[in-house]
Amino acid sequence: MGAVKDKIYNVLKGKFLVSDDSFKNWRFLLFVVGLMLLIIASSHSADKKVMEIARLNKEINEKRAEFVDTRTIFMGMKLESTIRNKVVELGLQPSENPPQVIKVISKKIK
Repeated sequence: MGAVKDKIYNVLKGKFLVSDDSFKNWRFLLFVVGLMLLIIASSHSADKKVMEIARLNKEINEKRAEFVDTRTIFMGMKLESTIRNKVVELGLQPSENPPQVIKVISKKIK
């Protein structure tokens, strides 16, 4: 049990980093640190993309609501009663006679 205890103390004191064969330990530690940095950068990138997607979805919903409101206003403006009220201010009135269809018959001259 004493050998395990000595190994744990050596790791806690950091002797594995300064011993004669510590180069392989340093390479492994640098590799692990590099992987950690890569994972952290990837996580930040994913979070940024999620936030951008949420912002774009919110913008889409706002634009859709604006479109529906504009279409409703436009449909109200197209109603015949609205148009009649607008032209009464100009002094125009609906015609008493219905419109007549004019048919044009042309003969081709050869």
